[in-house]
Amino acid sequence: MLLPQHFEQKIGFTTLREQLEANCLSALGRQYVARMEFQSKHEPLLKLLQQADEFTYLLRSGADFPASHYHDAQAHLKRAALPGAYLDVAAFFEVKMSLRTIRQALSFFSDADAGLYPTLRLLGIGIQVDRNLLAAMDKVVDDEGGVRDDASPLLRQIRQELIARQGQLRRQIAGILRHAKNEGWIPSDSEPTIRGGRLVLPVIAEHKRKVKGLIHDESASGQTVYIEPEAVFELNNDIKDLDNAYHRELIRILTALTDQLRPHIPDLRKAYSYLGLIDFIRAKARLAVTLDCRLPLLHNKPLLKWVKVRHPLLQLAFAQHKRDNGDPREVVPLDLELNHEQRILVISGPNAGGKSVSLKTVGLVQFMLQMGLLIPCADNSEAGVFEDIFLDIGDEQSLENDLSTYSSHLLAMKQFMLLAGKKSLVLIDEFGTGTEPSLGGAIAEAVLDQLNRSRVYGVITTHYTNLKNFAERTPHLVNGAMRYDPEKLQPLYRLEVGKPGSSFAIEIARKIGLPKEVVERATQLVGKDKIRYDRLLEGLEKEKTELETRTAEAAKAEKRLKRAAQEYQDLKQHIEDTKIETLRTAKQQAKALLVNTNQQIEATIGEIRRGNAEKETNKAAREKLDNFVKKELQIEPPKPKASRERAEAGDLRPGDKVALFGQEGHGEVVSVKGQTAEVMFGGLKTLTKLSQLEKLGRAEIREREQAAKAQRSKLSGGGSGGNGVNITDRMAGFSPTLDLRGERAEDALTKTMSFVDDAVMLGMPEIKFLHGRGNGVLRQVVRDYLRSQRAVASVADEHADRGGDGVTIAVLK
Repeated sequence: MLLPQHFEQKIGFTTLREQLEANCLSALGRQYVARMEFQSKHEPLLKLLQQADEFTYLLRSGADFPASHYHDAQAHLKRAALPGAYLDVAAFFEVKMSLRTIRQALSFFSDADAGLYPTLRLLGIGIQVDRNLLAAMDKVVDDEGGVRDDASPLLRQIRQELIARQGQLRRQIAGILRHAKNEGWIPSDSEPTIRGGRLVLPVIAEHKRKVKGLIHDESASGQTVYIEPEAVFELNNDIKDLDNAYHRELIRILTALTDQLRPHIPDLRKAYSYLGLIDFIRAKARLAVTLDCRLPLLHNKPLLKWVKVRHPLLQLAFAQHKRDNGDPREVVPLDLELNHEQRILVISGPNAGGKSVSLKTVGLVQFMLQMGLLIPCADNSEAGVFEDIFLDIGDEQSLENDLSTYSSHLLAMKQFMLLAGKKSLVLIDEFGTGTEPSLGGAIAEAVLDQLNRSRVYGVITTHYTNLKNFAERTPHLVNGAMRYDPEKLQPLYRLEVGKPGSSFAIEIARKIGLPKEVVERATQLVGKDKIRYDRLLEGLEKEKTELETRTAEAAKAEKRLKRAAQEYQDLKQHIEDTKIETLRTAKQQAKALLVNTNQQIEATIGEIRRGNAEKETNKAAREKLDNFVKKELQIEPPKPKASRERAEAGDLRPGDKVALFGQEGHGEVVSVKGQTAEVMFGGLKTLTKLSQLEKLGRAEIREREQAAKAQRSKLSGGGSGGNGVNITDRMAGFSPTLDLRGERAEDALTKTMSFVDDAVMLGMPEIKFLHGRGNGVLRQVVRDYLRSQRAVASVADEHADRGGDGVTIAVLK
């Protein structure tokens, strides 16, 4: 049950219904929007929400789901059901294209992985679209809505004869037209036109007797008459006869096609109901994407456990304002929980502090949920199902029924107490206002007590202190306060559950400049207890604000400390890695040098032996060389290069020399935008993150150029290169376009895999594949592989002027 009767208008859901209608692609979907109803049963509601959630995932994943030709063909089916009736070409075009969309939707869900769209797949059970019927319609009507020339042999023959006769007619009429223009009977800029389905000439009225023929019409001024020349009578007659024959044959074909369609009408009605349902679910999913909605964990009991929930209408309004004016305002999210132990939330706080917005957020979001829509909240939110939602908000006074504002509120309270139960959600704004404060507060407290005894759930906003005190001492009630900056006297629009809020009435009056004596007099009239109570709340608010500020500063300090510790660990690891690499290189160099030295030793000993030296002399020479190797020969390992920091925004400017971190070679910065730099490596420009670059000095540039020159010289001289990969050289020689035309599918796939790996390694933003159109095999192989790669963000056709679907563009992450 929903109260009041115009609940949707009061809570603002009509705007969301309009958004849903705008998101629909057809009248079929809009019919489902109009039939949306409040769901109070757990199982059917869960099914609706799961359908919307699965389609939202589909949209967010960018899947290729059919989104065109959602035609409402129910009127065509109704006409086709009449014996002897036939559908025209336009109707058959709509039926054909929409049935094709239905088949594509069914195939999409049946071909998808079993765990992706379980509830959406179930919707297609029992839906049938006969393939032979679709083929028969496609034989008659093309994809542009025209009649195919080969719809029947007779139609083709008539069409060919008609074209031939029309060609003869144009040639003859052109000759007559030239002669008449030369004689001045027809204006020089005139052309033949059609009157009564026959080709005629516009002749100046005073020369109409000079052109032999039949007058069909004249202009409004009477200065021009339209004459069918006598020489083309027979041709026009032949064309008219052929045209009539063409339409007779076309009607025969359409009648036969309608007869073929008629037995399928019951199945087609089910199919179009399915199409409308899919359109409706798609509209709900599009709204969910716009509002960044989620499916909360749904319980089969009354419950609210929302995390970062946002008012959907405010979110739409702020987004539109941002698009129009660039205003970056964001909706302040709410964290709110109502459960068995904490059923009723009493929100207090200053005027314009957000109390009513919080209450409306609860009502609208819960109503959205129970209408089968996903809600704007965080992933870890939970929700339940209520049988009733009762709302009392705004001014309901009635001149017809002689009801004052307060009387209308009391009437609403009467209905709530009579009808509300343990599965009801009650929302009351400004509880107790509209009459004398002490009496209004007392009645409100009594009503609140009765509602609590009925075990209802609810959110109530108030300024009355007695209601705050009642909530503080009564089980199942909890106070809530809208946060307020006591220094600036500005609302923060954040809800804090657990303590009441102050209205800050005296402080606000003092700030806006009411006379001091008036403010002091008001303070005396209120009484010391009330002032003490408000000041206590104000003091608590200040202390909380200070605590939050200090907590935020402590969190920032802790974050800086963690970052510094991580940088220290990274630096330590880098030093260890450099040390190990240096020692390994030094050992290899020492080993090579020792081998050379031993060879020199053996050569020396050989010379001594060949010189017939004495044994003792040989021994002394060997010991001398050994001592030289062990003690005198010192090999210092090369000093590791100093660890350089990665570039950051502000460190680099156009013209600076840089290198990819940890790579040889260097390039020049062309431009810097945010955390990205455009760098020229050789003859190739590339976009690179600043964190991947290191700035080079002149000495480092000379050293890299000399090393590169030595490496090129070594390679040209037949020396063996290292096994490492020079990314700069790879970038300079890499082409972002791969030509696969003429390749076999297997070879094309191998080349595509290697090409994508190289592009990802080199950080290319976009790559192209030339595969041509042909029979589409190469295009299908390339796109299937690209869509399976996580590094590929999107796959699309090239612009029609640059190859269209014969070229595939892949954007890399």
